[in-house]
Amino acid sequence: MQGTTLLNDSVDISQEFNRIENTFFFGMNVVGSRVEEEDRKLRFERFGRKSRISFNQAELAFEPTRSWEFPVEYTESPELPFSISFVSNRTVRIRMKSRAGKFDQVPSLMIPETIPSDTSWKQVMRENEVEWVSDAGSVILQMNPFHLIFKDTSGKILTQTYHMQDNLSLVNTKIPFSFVRSNADMQTTIAASFTLSPQEKIYGCGESFTALNKRGQKINLWTKDAFGAQTPYMYKPVPFFMSSRGYGMFIHSSAAITLDFGQTYDEINSIYLNDEELDLFFFLGEPQQLLSEYTALTGRSPVPPLWSFGLWMSRITYESETEVREVAHKLRNHHIPCDVIHLDTGWFETDWRCNYEFAPSRFENPDQMIADLREQGFQISLWQLPYFTPNNEYYQEIIDRGFAVKNLSGGWPTEDAILDFSNPEAVTWYKEKIAGLLKKGVSAIKVDFGEAAPIHGMYHSGKSGLLEHNLYPLRYNKAVGDITKEITGESIIWARSAWAGSQRYPLHWGGDAENTNSAMAATLRAGLSLGLCGFTFWSHDIGGFVHRSPEELYRRWMPFGMLTSHSRCHGAPPKEPWEYSEEFMNDFRSATELKYRLMPYIYTQAHLCSQQGLPMMQTLFLQNPKDPNAWLIDDAYMFGSDILVAPLFESDNERKVYVPEGMWIDFQTDQTYAGGKWYDIEAGTIPIIILVRSGSIIPQVKPAAHTRAIDWNEVDFKIYKANGQESCEGNYYHLIEQRMYKVQWVDNKVQLI
Repeated sequence: MQGTTLLNDSVDISQEFNRIENTFFFGMNVVGSRVEEEDRKLRFERFGRKSRISFNQAELAFEPTRSWEFPVEYTESPELPFSISFVSNRTVRIRMKSRAGKFDQVPSLMIPETIPSDTSWKQVMRENEVEWVSDAGSVILQMNPFHLIFKDTSGKILTQTYHMQDNLSLVNTKIPFSFVRSNADMQTTIAASFTLSPQEKIYGCGESFTALNKRGQKINLWTKDAFGAQTPYMYKPVPFFMSSRGYGMFIHSSAAITLDFGQTYDEINSIYLNDEELDLFFFLGEPQQLLSEYTALTGRSPVPPLWSFGLWMSRITYESETEVREVAHKLRNHHIPCDVIHLDTGWFETDWRCNYEFAPSRFENPDQMIADLREQGFQISLWQLPYFTPNNEYYQEIIDRGFAVKNLSGGWPTEDAILDFSNPEAVTWYKEKIAGLLKKGVSAIKVDFGEAAPIHGMYHSGKSGLLEHNLYPLRYNKAVGDITKEITGESIIWARSAWAGSQRYPLHWGGDAENTNSAMAATLRAGLSLGLCGFTFWSHDIGGFVHRSPEELYRRWMPFGMLTSHSRCHGAPPKEPWEYSEEFMNDFRSATELKYRLMPYIYTQAHLCSQQGLPMMQTLFLQNPKDPNAWLIDDAYMFGSDILVAPLFESDNERKVYVPEGMWIDFQTDQTYAGGKWYDIEAGTIPIIILVRSGSIIPQVKPAAHTRAIDWNEVDFKIYKANGQESCEGNYYHLIEQRMYKVQWVDNKVQLI
């Protein structure tokens, strides 16, 4: 790719529109029948960039141009396939091609089920337009000049496509709804440009570490090892975003995508897509409705096993059976609840050299170790990766059997043999290796890396890295998720990379965060952003990954980590609490016990969020979309429906917290707060601020050594009510009966309904 200078550099597709040698095609008008969908096409006219000098300043403005091709058999103003269809009362599908031919009908890995068709939209014909109306809003197709206009139920325009005739400024370099043909390789890149309104805010795009509101940002959706939590790079880009104006969009493609949310020109949101076909799903509604629609299409996260919600203890790396057993012993001896011990890169004979076998020199009897630890309430998680170095014993087998990604000339794109997950035989081989570990009693596999599938690779699917690079994490997640479910019956992986649809294979963690306050804050933004893309479950490396966690930072990070769906202490050693001060170990224990005490609430919220496609860690606006302040908060969150969490990102034990509408009660101090205001709130004994919505019933239990040791017959339904609160309610997933109950407080009694 032009502009890509280093291996797996992030790709900015928008640059194709800045090349003076390219040919540009602007969408002008719709031709064909207003009634018959199959007869409808979008007509494009040619433009070029021309140098213009004005008062000693040069610009590359757009100007109409004629074709200059031989032989004279190529259409000057192509009329290309264009389609509008309806998936539900809230979801519109827009398709457009930049070359002649039919739309792709190949099954999509991103959309696992057949795309439904909705017939409830009413069609209204007018002289120059067609309008379709549902009970959620409307979409208007203007024929000439071409516009797609989306409205809410009140008739307010939410957004519309941008046409070159809409230009009301001196700037003649804005990109309308169009595509460009590269004169370097004849590839086409689509620009689907829509208007942005004043004060409009944009959220989503995957696990993004930058500011939560993406308005004014330019984002490359390209899976990349970010090496931290404070750059624009993403382990988990997702081609989905939502707007504060009540709509969302999903770009159904695995190609490189660049999203320009008004950075280049404030009024325009341009979706740049390095694909010959635009397949865009447009959603109408409030944030929760948008997520429900999107996940109904791409899939929802099943609930992982209960034990996975407990503490995962890890470092890079435990290297022997003796060391693992010692960690397990000390966790129990120090009365620190824990459910999982993770073995990272060092369980092989050679560190990092994955061969799916415990090092015989350091693990005397791994099968017995796994069995013994399970008796003590510990599950085992193991690290691995899909890249095989030349010294790996499987390297030559993968090469010889055609299981590795090749390059365009039939050789190898990197020094490693990179497993090709688009090859069914390679997936079968790989699953057999993973199955062998799961059959030993291993409970979870760490699905590490996966961000560096070669862009110049050729894959068994017949596609190049242009389409397979971003899809690689989803294929990888699926392979491990499927075999784990088959062998253990449980939906659980521990993955770093992802793409749209990966939420179907929980769960994912936030990569290699720095050990700093800023990285802690960026980690929260990333988790909130990923949650706004349909990922219900998420974790991160508590205390940061890169170096030894500073004790003061680790102390504040610990309760934040325990109040996310999943909690793992991992990174450069030491991570174990007994390696720090006695005071820290007591704080570590208190934070961990907090999560185990809330386990009935957490597991209940896991089921509720899974059913609706919602994240467990939610932005404040997800439940308060009418509150303009809620859209501004990126340093606090809702943990489920009833608990607000505000971590401490600096050493002060006090911070400003915005409290949404309603009455709220401090979980640690019982102080009450009236919502819709900012407060300076001091943390309690545990260094974090936790507020509970008044009127909530929060099921709790006595902390135990692990989740299997919790006494589920002794659940305390604690009532949280401020003065004047007359009724309280909540939900409770009954683990023993495996059913959801409504909980009500009536006549000073708790009733399960």
